[in-house]
Amino acid sequence: MKTVTLGNTGITVNRNGFGALPIQRISVEEAGKLLRKAYDNGIRFFDTARAYSDSEYKIGQALADVRDDIIIATKTASTTVEGFWKDLETSLSMLKTDHVDIYQFHTPSFCPKPGDGTGLYEAMLEAKAQGKIRHIGITNHRLHVAREAVESGLYETLQFPFCYLASEKDIELVNLCKEKNVGFICMKALSGGLITRSDAAYAYLAQYENTLPIWGVQREKELDEFLSYNDNPPVMTDELAAFIEKEHESLAGDFCRGCGYCMPCPAGIEINQCARMSLMLRRAPSAAWLTPEWQAKMELIENCKHCGQCMKKCPYTLNTPELLRKNLEDYRTFLK
Repeated sequence: MKTVTLGNTGITVNRNGFGALPIQRISVEEAGKLLRKAYDNGIRFFDTARAYSDSEYKIGQALADVRDDIIIATKTASTTVEGFWKDLETSLSMLKTDHVDIYQFHTPSFCPKPGDGTGLYEAMLEAKAQGKIRHIGITNHRLHVAREAVESGLYETLQFPFCYLASEKDIELVNLCKEKNVGFICMKALSGGLITRSDAAYAYLAQYENTLPIWGVQREKELDEFLSYNDNPPVMTDELAAFIEKEHESLAGDFCRGCGYCMPCPAGIEINQCARMSLMLRRAPSAAWLTPEWQAKMELIENCKHCGQCMKKCPYTLNTPELLRKNLEDYRTFLK
């Protein structure tokens, strides 16, 4: 079983981390079965967030009796000290624990620091002094915020999108974390569903020994796929390298990563799915995207107000209204 150590935290776990965002979409019973199977098969790192509706509750229900054997990372998106403490206390209650192993600022638009006037980092330090958190982390999609956090020396872990579609700047960030001994947690390791070969995803990330992928799991067959890598971890081969190179070519240029920063949309458009519909139609069974429900969602693009809010929020500086228009045009060709 391959393991990774998260920087200077000393936390060493199976290279398969459990991303618990998707379990908010299934029942308590189904989630419990998945979480327990993951634990029984060696997964020890579980990542969740206060913003993931009942994800924390489900983890608490399923794994409270093995709490000392697992690592729990959760997050607060609060921008106030009052909200920080409310989120932390709620998380502890839902998770049925007295501490969080890694507590992360959830995608802030800036890098919280001592003395910045928000009091957020000071709250982290106080929570750590009280024993309610063990390590301080941050998650982000914005490269400049992520680099600032790593270079500040204030954070023990960084969670950032990283997969085989990574840019050179993304790779530089991973190497910077290794240099600074900051644990690197890979979110979007399957690029929100755009990557359909998990063996290629695993093999690529395994080249960077300081990275911990967290796989979003919702179905047992998905979990089984990653569990199979415990004993037979994929390694980079000429075939996989050629496949990844082809993937880079096919996804060259602007495309939506599905991060959701642009949401909510004043016109009710589900931007983070609609703006990448062309890719999803070609990389997943298309029938699931051609239902009457999805047709109605795509037609909402006609209501775009061109207000520019989505463009201001996009960490990848996409021309989102234009991307939506192109995706709607392409979508309609599939309906003919």
